[in-house]
Amino acid sequence: MSAMGGMPMPGGWTMGMTWMPGENWPLAAASFLGMWVVMMVAMMMPCLIPMLLRYRQSTGTTDGARLGRLTILAGAGYFFVWTVFGMLIFPAGAALAALEMQLPAISKAVPLAIGLVVLIAGAVQFTRWKVRHLACCRVATVSGSKPPAGAALAWRHGLRLGIHCVQCCFGLMAILLVIGVMDLRAMAIVAVAIAVERLAPAGERVARITGVVTIGVGLFLIMQATGIA
Repeated sequence: MSAMGGMPMPGGWTMGMTWMPGENWPLAAASFLGMWVVMMVAMMMPCLIPMLLRYRQSTGTTDGARLGRLTILAGAGYFFVWTVFGMLIFPAGAALAALEMQLPAISKAVPLAIGLVVLIAGAVQFTRWKVRHLACCRVATVSGSKPPAGAALAWRHGLRLGIHCVQCCFGLMAILLVIGVMDLRAMAIVAVAIAVERLAPAGERVARITGVVTIGVGLFLIMQATGIA
Protein backbone atom coordinates (compact mmCIF):
# COMPACT_ATOMS: atom_id res chain seq x y z
CA MET A 1 0.00 0.00 0.00
CA SER A 2 1.16 3.51 -0.66
CA ALA A 3 1.85 5.90 2.15
CA MET A 4 1.05 8.92 0.02
CA GLY A 5 -1.56 7.67 -2.38
CA GLY A 6 -3.27 4.54 -1.13
CA MET A 7 -2.91 3.96 2.61
CA PRO A 8 -6.39 3.40 4.03
CA MET A 9 -7.28 5.81 6.77
CA PRO A 10 -10.09 5.96 9.36
CA GLY A 11 -13.46 6.59 7.81
CA GLY A 12 -12.43 5.32 4.37
CA TRP A 13 -10.24 8.28 3.50
CA THR A 14 -6.89 7.84 1.80
CA MET A 15 -3.65 9.72 1.93
CA GLY A 16 -4.16 10.53 -1.75
CA MET A 17 -7.07 12.74 -0.71
CA THR A 18 -4.70 14.63 1.57
CA TRP A 19 -1.93 15.16 -0.95
CA MET A 20 -3.65 15.29 -4.35
CA PRO A 21 -4.88 18.77 -5.31
CA GLY A 22 -7.18 17.60 -8.12
CA GLU A 23 -8.84 20.47 -9.96
CA ASN A 24 -8.89 22.81 -6.97
CA TRP A 25 -5.23 22.98 -5.96
CA PRO A 26 -5.51 26.09 -3.70
CA LEU A 27 -8.42 24.57 -1.75
CA ALA A 28 -6.57 21.28 -1.27
CA ALA A 29 -3.44 23.14 -0.14
CA ALA A 30 -5.44 25.26 2.32
CA SER A 31 -7.16 22.13 3.66
CA PHE A 32 -3.84 20.39 4.15
CA LEU A 33 -2.29 23.42 5.79
CA GLY A 34 -5.21 23.79 8.21
CA MET A 35 -4.94 20.12 9.17
CA TRP A 36 -1.15 20.47 9.48
CA VAL A 37 -1.36 23.47 11.85
CA VAL A 38 -3.90 21.72 14.09
CA MET A 39 -1.73 18.61 14.16
CA MET A 40 1.41 20.58 15.01
CA VAL A 41 -0.32 22.40 17.86
CA ALA A 42 -1.52 19.08 19.29
CA MET A 43 1.86 17.38 18.88
CA MET A 44 4.23 20.17 19.90
CA MET A 45 2.37 21.94 22.70
CA PRO A 46 3.71 19.58 25.42
CA CYS A 47 7.27 20.45 24.28
CA LEU A 48 6.59 24.14 23.74
CA ILE A 49 5.07 24.88 27.15
CA PRO A 50 8.32 24.26 29.12
CA MET A 51 10.24 26.41 26.61
CA LEU A 52 7.75 29.25 27.00
CA LEU A 53 7.91 28.96 30.78
CA ARG A 54 11.68 29.35 30.63
CA TYR A 55 11.21 32.30 28.30
CA ARG A 56 8.85 33.99 30.77
CA GLN A 57 11.35 33.51 33.58
CA SER A 58 14.17 35.02 31.52
CA THR A 59 12.40 38.24 30.50
CA GLY A 60 12.73 39.97 33.84
CA THR A 61 9.29 41.51 33.23
CA THR A 62 6.88 41.78 36.16
CA ASP A 63 3.95 43.19 34.19
CA GLY A 64 1.67 40.15 33.89
CA ALA A 65 -0.37 41.42 30.94
CA ARG A 66 2.72 42.42 28.96
CA LEU A 67 4.43 39.15 29.80
CA GLY A 68 1.38 37.28 28.54
CA ARG A 69 1.45 39.16 25.23
CA LEU A 70 5.16 38.49 24.77
CA THR A 71 4.67 34.80 25.53
CA ILE A 72 1.88 34.59 22.95
CA LEU A 73 4.14 36.29 20.39
CA ALA A 74 6.94 33.82 21.08
CA GLY A 75 4.52 30.90 20.70
CA ALA A 76 3.15 32.39 17.48
CA GLY A 77 6.67 32.69 16.07
CA TYR A 78 7.31 29.06 16.93
CA PHE A 79 4.20 27.80 15.14
CA PHE A 80 4.81 30.16 12.22
CA VAL A 81 7.98 28.18 11.47
CA TRP A 82 6.03 24.91 11.54
CA THR A 83 3.39 26.47 9.27
CA VAL A 84 6.02 27.46 6.70
CA PHE A 85 7.42 23.94 6.92
CA GLY A 86 3.96 22.57 6.10
CA MET A 87 3.63 24.97 3.16
CA LEU A 88 6.87 23.57 1.75
CA ILE A 89 5.82 19.96 2.33
CA PHE A 90 2.50 20.00 0.50
CA PRO A 91 3.76 20.67 -3.06
CA ALA A 92 6.38 17.94 -2.71
CA GLY A 93 3.86 15.46 -1.32
CA ALA A 94 1.30 16.29 -4.01
CA ALA A 95 3.89 15.90 -6.76
CA LEU A 96 5.06 12.53 -5.47
CA ALA A 97 1.47 11.31 -5.09
CA ALA A 98 0.71 12.35 -8.67
CA LEU A 99 3.77 10.49 -9.97
CA GLU A 100 2.82 7.44 -7.95
CA MET A 101 -0.65 7.36 -9.53
CA GLN A 102 0.71 7.85 -13.05
CA LEU A 103 3.72 5.53 -12.92
CA PRO A 104 3.14 1.97 -11.60
CA ALA A 105 6.88 1.45 -11.15
CA ILE A 106 7.02 4.26 -8.59
CA SER A 107 3.98 2.88 -6.78
CA LYS A 108 5.68 -0.51 -6.48
CA ALA A 109 8.80 1.13 -5.06
CA VAL A 110 6.91 3.03 -2.35
CA PRO A 111 7.10 0.30 0.37
CA LEU A 112 10.87 0.06 -0.05
CA ALA A 113 11.18 3.85 -0.03
CA ILE A 114 9.20 4.02 3.21
CA GLY A 115 11.54 1.49 4.83
CA LEU A 116 14.58 3.48 3.70
CA VAL A 117 13.14 6.74 5.07
CA VAL A 118 12.45 5.09 8.43
CA LEU A 119 15.95 3.57 8.48
CA ILE A 120 17.60 6.93 7.71
CA ALA A 121 15.44 8.68 10.31
CA GLY A 122 16.67 6.21 12.91
CA ALA A 123 20.29 6.83 11.92
CA VAL A 124 19.77 10.60 12.24
CA GLN A 125 19.04 10.09 15.95
CA PHE A 126 22.73 9.29 16.49
CA THR A 127 24.21 12.28 14.68
CA ARG A 128 25.87 15.33 16.26
CA TRP A 129 23.39 17.45 14.32
CA LYS A 130 20.53 15.81 16.22
CA VAL A 131 22.32 16.13 19.55
CA ARG A 132 23.00 19.84 18.99
CA HIS A 133 19.45 20.78 18.09
CA LEU A 134 17.98 18.56 20.80
CA ALA A 135 20.14 20.36 23.36
CA CYS A 136 18.89 23.72 22.08
CA CYS A 137 15.29 22.57 22.39
CA ARG A 138 15.80 21.11 25.86
CA VAL A 139 17.57 24.14 27.29
CA ALA A 140 15.91 26.82 25.12
CA THR A 141 17.96 29.57 26.72
CA VAL A 142 17.72 33.12 25.48
CA SER A 143 20.89 34.34 23.85
CA GLY A 144 22.26 37.80 24.40
CA SER A 145 22.77 39.96 27.46
CA LYS A 146 19.52 41.91 27.16
CA PRO A 147 16.29 40.29 28.34
CA PRO A 148 13.96 39.57 25.38
CA ALA A 149 11.18 41.78 26.71
CA GLY A 150 10.35 43.51 23.41
CA ALA A 151 7.71 42.31 20.95
CA ALA A 152 10.19 41.94 18.07
CA LEU A 153 12.63 40.04 20.29
CA ALA A 154 9.83 37.77 21.54
CA TRP A 155 8.82 36.99 17.96
CA ARG A 156 12.42 36.28 16.93
CA HIS A 157 12.89 34.09 19.98
CA GLY A 158 9.85 32.06 18.93
CA LEU A 159 11.21 31.78 15.40
CA ARG A 160 14.54 30.57 16.77
CA LEU A 161 12.80 27.95 18.91
CA GLY A 162 10.77 26.80 15.92
CA ILE A 163 13.78 26.50 13.64
CA HIS A 164 15.67 24.40 16.20
CA CYS A 165 12.57 22.28 16.76
CA VAL A 166 12.01 21.59 13.06
CA GLN A 167 15.63 20.56 12.63
CA CYS A 168 15.53 18.43 15.78
CA CYS A 169 12.32 16.67 14.73
CA PHE A 170 13.02 16.39 11.02
CA GLY A 171 13.82 12.68 11.05
CA LEU A 172 10.84 11.67 13.18
CA MET A 173 8.52 13.94 11.20
CA ALA A 174 9.74 12.32 7.97
CA ILE A 175 8.48 9.00 9.34
CA LEU A 176 5.07 10.53 10.00
CA LEU A 177 4.95 12.02 6.51
CA VAL A 178 5.68 8.75 4.70
CA ILE A 179 3.41 6.66 6.93
CA GLY A 180 0.55 9.13 6.72
CA VAL A 181 -0.07 12.52 8.27
CA MET A 182 -3.69 11.53 8.94
CA ASP A 183 -2.76 8.32 10.74
CA LEU A 184 -3.65 9.09 14.36
CA ARG A 185 -1.64 6.16 15.69
CA ALA A 186 1.49 7.25 13.86
CA MET A 187 0.96 10.83 14.99
CA ALA A 188 0.57 9.74 18.62
CA ILE A 189 3.73 7.57 18.53
CA VAL A 190 5.84 10.32 16.94
CA ALA A 191 4.45 12.93 19.35
CA VAL A 192 5.31 10.77 22.37
CA ALA A 193 8.83 10.09 21.04
CA ILE A 194 9.43 13.82 20.51
CA ALA A 195 8.05 14.76 23.92
CA VAL A 196 10.01 12.12 25.83
CA GLU A 197 13.36 13.00 24.28
CA ARG A 198 12.69 16.66 25.10
CA LEU A 199 11.34 16.29 28.63
CA ALA A 200 12.99 13.15 30.06
CA PRO A 201 16.09 13.71 32.25
CA ALA A 202 18.35 11.76 29.88
CA GLY A 203 17.05 13.14 26.60
CA GLU A 204 20.08 12.22 24.50
CA ARG A 205 19.91 8.62 25.70
CA VAL A 206 16.20 8.50 24.92
CA ALA A 207 16.91 9.82 21.41
CA ARG A 208 19.40 7.00 20.86
CA ILE A 209 16.96 4.38 22.13
CA THR A 210 14.38 5.80 19.75
CA GLY A 211 16.99 5.56 17.01
CA VAL A 212 17.65 1.88 17.72
CA VAL A 213 13.94 1.06 17.62
CA THR A 214 13.44 3.12 14.46
CA ILE A 215 16.35 1.46 12.67
CA GLY A 216 14.91 -1.92 13.60
CA VAL A 217 11.51 -0.97 12.18
CA GLY A 218 13.15 0.40 9.04
CA LEU A 219 15.10 -2.81 8.47
CA PHE A 220 11.95 -4.87 8.97
CA LEU A 221 10.02 -2.74 6.46
CA ILE A 222 12.84 -3.07 3.92
CA MET A 223 12.93 -6.84 4.39
CA GLN A 224 9.17 -6.96 4.02
CA ALA A 225 9.25 -4.82 0.87
CA THR A 226 11.93 -7.00 -0.73
CA GLY A 227 10.19 -10.25 0.21
CA ILE A 228 12.83 -11.37 2.71
CA ALA A 229 10.48 -11.19 5.71
